[in-house]
Amino acid sequence: MFYRLLSRLPLPLLYALAWPGYLLLYYLAGYRKAVVRQNLSQAFPEKNSREITLLAKQFYLQLVEVALEILRTRRMSAADIRRRVSVVNPQLLREYSNDFQQPVIVLAIHQGNWEWMLHGVKLHLDIPIDPVYKPLHNKTLDRLMLEIRSQFGSRPITMATAARDILRRRREFRLFVLVADQAPIETERCQWLPFLNREAAFYEGGESIATMTGHPVLFAQCRRRARGYYEVEFREVAKPPYRRGEHRITARYAELAESAIRSEPQSWLWSNRRWKRQPPA
Repeated sequence: MFYRLLSRLPLPLLYALAWPGYLLLYYLAGYRKAVVRQNLSQAFPEKNSREITLLAKQFYLQLVEVALEILRTRRMSAADIRRRVSVVNPQLLREYSNDFQQPVIVLAIHQGNWEWMLHGVKLHLDIPIDPVYKPLHNKTLDRLMLEIRSQFGSRPITMATAARDILRRRREFRLFVLVADQAPIETERCQWLPFLNREAAFYEGGESIATMTGHPVLFAQCRRRARGYYEVEFREVAKPPYRRGEHRITARYAELAESAIRSEPQSWLWSNRRWKRQPPA
């Protein structure tokens, strides 16, 4: 109920609430401060303690603002989203999809406003999008997020059913969007790659699906141009033919993800325990 009440407030008022929300999150709750600081320090060893603290504070403030923006989505129109999210190079997506005829796998990261990114691409280009998501433990919040992700006609599919769904509908044009920058759990297959100065485990799902279907793969970066305004840019990852076990899609994704993060570090989700899984001995 609290989330739904917040979504009724206009964005200017929500942004006014973001500052006390940041103070609460950073100073009083101390939400994952040790994790954020450790992640930032290992990614940017050239920065001193004061610079790391400043970057951490910028991250927390933007995290609160983006969370409030996402909640506000329920009360936003298609015109609102189009005005606030632009697509820099739709021609690359047109090329990879054979003029919007062939499905494309789009890999992304938790940067900028990743929920508005999906809506912006769909509404600007008028194309079907299936975002793959992992259900949240909080059932109330999970229902709300499913509602938000479905709002403009997208069709969210769970990680557990994604491979089967994608294979069954592999001849239908749509974008399969995977935000795959978090750590796989211990039982999941993964690829170990250098990432922000440490070895990190990456999901193999995107590469496996691309290999099985022969779909081309793009990376989407969501940049913040100003508070409440974003731009999406596509980058090339891979085109078929693919060979099993070569891992070039995952390696390219890790490379593009790191480049995107370094270009706008305050916008990434540093509170994630990204390196909780340790590489095998």
